[in-house]
Amino acid sequence: MLKATLRSFLAHKGRLALSALAVILSVAFVAGSLIFSDTVSRTFDRLFASTAADVTVQPREDLRSARTSGAVQTVPAALRDRVAGVDGVAAARAEVSVRNVVVVDRRNRSVGPTTGAPTVAAAWYATDRSPVRLTSGHAPRGAGEALLDADTAGRRHVRIGDTLTVQAQPGAFRVRVAGIATFTTTNPGAALLYLDPAVAGRELLGSSARATAVAADAAPGVSDAELKRRIGAVVGTRTYEVKTAGEQARSAAAALGTFLDVVKYVMLGFAGVALLVGVFLIVNTFSMLIAQRTRELGLLRALGADRRQVRRSVLTEALLLGLVGSTLGLAAGIGLAFGLIRLMSAFGMHLRAAEMVIGWGTPVAAYVVGLGVTFVAAYLPARRAAAVSPMAALASDGVGETAGAGRPLRTRAIAGAVVGTAGAAALAGCATATRTARAASLLGAGVVLTLIATVVAGPLLVRPVIRVLGAAFPVLFGPVGRMSRRNALRDPRRTGATAAALMVGLALVGGMSVASASMSASFDRQIDRTLGADFVVQNANFLPFTRQIADRAAGTPGVGLVVRQRRTPIAVRLPDGRRVTTTAAGYGRRLDDVAHITYARGGSAAALADGHLALDAGYAEEHGVRIGSVLPVEFPGGRRTELTVGALTDQDAADGFGTEGGLFLGLPTLQRYVPDGQDAALYVNAAPGTDPARLRPRLERALGSFPQVQVRDQADYKDLVHDQIAVLLYLVYALLGLAIVIAVLGVVNTLALSVVERTREIGLLRAIGLGRRQVRRMIRLESVVIAVFGAVLGLGLGLVWGVCMQRVLALRGLTALAIPWGTIVAVVLGSVVVGVVAALLPALRASRMNVLAAIAHE
Repeated sequence: MLKATLRSFLAHKGRLALSALAVILSVAFVAGSLIFSDTVSRTFDRLFASTAADVTVQPREDLRSARTSGAVQTVPAALRDRVAGVDGVAAARAEVSVRNVVVVDRRNRSVGPTTGAPTVAAAWYATDRSPVRLTSGHAPRGAGEALLDADTAGRRHVRIGDTLTVQAQPGAFRVRVAGIATFTTTNPGAALLYLDPAVAGRELLGSSARATAVAADAAPGVSDAELKRRIGAVVGTRTYEVKTAGEQARSAAAALGTFLDVVKYVMLGFAGVALLVGVFLIVNTFSMLIAQRTRELGLLRALGADRRQVRRSVLTEALLLGLVGSTLGLAAGIGLAFGLIRLMSAFGMHLRAAEMVIGWGTPVAAYVVGLGVTFVAAYLPARRAAAVSPMAALASDGVGETAGAGRPLRTRAIAGAVVGTAGAAALAGCATATRTARAASLLGAGVVLTLIATVVAGPLLVRPVIRVLGAAFPVLFGPVGRMSRRNALRDPRRTGATAAALMVGLALVGGMSVASASMSASFDRQIDRTLGADFVVQNANFLPFTRQIADRAAGTPGVGLVVRQRRTPIAVRLPDGRRVTTTAAGYGRRLDDVAHITYARGGSAAALADGHLALDAGYAEEHGVRIGSVLPVEFPGGRRTELTVGALTDQDAADGFGTEGGLFLGLPTLQRYVPDGQDAALYVNAAPGTDPARLRPRLERALGSFPQVQVRDQADYKDLVHDQIAVLLYLVYALLGLAIVIAVLGVVNTLALSVVERTREIGLLRAIGLGRRQVRRMIRLESVVIAVFGAVLGLGLGLVWGVCMQRVLALRGLTALAIPWGTIVAVVLGSVVVGVVAALLPALRASRMNVLAAIAHE
């Protein structure tokens, strides 16, 4: 049996190659994502471990505010002297390092990265743990000089002697590049600017008496943990956070982990789609191969092989396929990881391909995935093969339908109806749910159950749907069209399984297209209804900016009103006992002149009054908050107060006034507790009598020295939202592309095996006058109708999913429902192209058959 199995596998290696491609793709994405994430993690672990001081003293805060509010938490620079006096400290230094800066060159172009990585300005200390070393020029001396990292200098064509403008929280200042520093470790993609330690605090923090941290080096023989204990006892751990080098490295790695998780999960999503679609392909391939080898398997049974041996033979072929596919997929995954590493280098994160990490878990995961998916996919065909009796198998002509095709579809109908009813009930519950968490859970259950039901009951839909889709074939293409439709109807199980691969991908893209179109329409509606300002001035990457920008905008001729917005993380203790961490916005006076806010209770005057705040009415009701409720509030830096609820808004969650709870308050209240915060946006109105169209170029010229900010009107704001939503949609389209590639392989495989199965039939058709062109047309039409059948099922299912997704979004304020009919029509037309492309090789092979050899074929 083993020899027979190996001989059979080698005899059909060409037919199995397309199935192996599905395994290769899925394994490649799994292996590539693991290798890439392991390589980045190991690289940055070494970076953080090699550059962190033995012990670091920094501000203790539960709320991280720099990215949201622009405020930087600091420690007294004099704390350095206290730390230096601790027994066991060999050296101590007051560090200044901020990320809320923008650096521009003499042409007013930003020299910072465009990939989202930060621009870091810091005090220059030449130590053996510095991530860079001075390679040309000299260290900064006094005010007006700076070092720039070599990668940024090369990318932005900055040379020694050039002048740069640094826009920091205290104000803008100019520096001359005195030297270039080269990274000694991995460059994480950031731009580094170093200043003289004597002036860094004053320029970057507004005072030389402030620092962002104090770093201490341990004396010989003193462990980091012991030094941490001693320093903590001196400076106190309630006010300051004391960390060892290892703890600092782990903290930095945890922050990086969010980015790595996104990359890993995206790639594993591709792997999941490849696996899911590949299962259909492999099941179909093995079912057809077994149907064509019925007599061969029957002969083995007649010679003494029992059912277990036959089943084991088929599963052994599947495991061989999985072994080959996993091995090639692992190699492809290494190549994919190498490509990702080079891609990250193009974006400024210089990883070394020579240091690629392939942990033991990667090959284990690759082979578990590859072998597991082929074993599961081949199990049912193997059972069917073993169930055929020897006499029935020997009596077969070997040219038949998929195993089990002759049996009624009653079992499928019952199973599909039961699962489909449960799925429909879950989706109905999702559409009527009033809580987001419950609706999302029901949506997930409904999507899974309805997908399973459609796959199970798909063969039941083949005959009615394909009769409709192919109704015009006999009229348009005559007998060839009639035969192609009959061929697609010949084996509903096979047609359903072939179309299922395409159906999965199109259901996904249909659902996400409806959800994204609904999100765009909802945001458009909210922008039209809420935004009353002529222009909004914001940072391109939504980071805060300096007060100078507001002053420059207010001083522009033709500007009548500027309302500033600031944002900050905030922790609120609600009456139900819950402590919620969210983001609050602070607004200046005359908010009603630039925004149209609907209030359930109160108004803007009460909301922006000193010591007051406003929040969403639905959120307030859910947590027992009322007008006049006093809420304990914590701001960054441990500042605490109590604020009174002055107003309740009836805004949708899409209005942008906050995140969870929709909290906002007056700017004077926010400034009192976050004094160093920076503006997040400016709402600008033209003065009476000034045309906004003429004001815009003046405003852009006035802000020309701040390249990081953009002036947007309502149309620009809508485009911005659409672009952000499109990023998600592009990911879905990429998943669809992968699903289509594998689905094409499935159709090619099915048609190729079908051509072999119908060799004698095609020979007889040729003998009675069917031309080669007509044979090719017959195969193409069969492929097209199968592809369109999959598209119709997928899009129908996707539209139902999309409507239910919109109901979940409606609970978060995104109430508009939009169906992207253009996308749906394009996908249906694309499925026709998929069918034509998939039929090219099988149709060509069928048309080139030798007529006499085909008639004599058994």
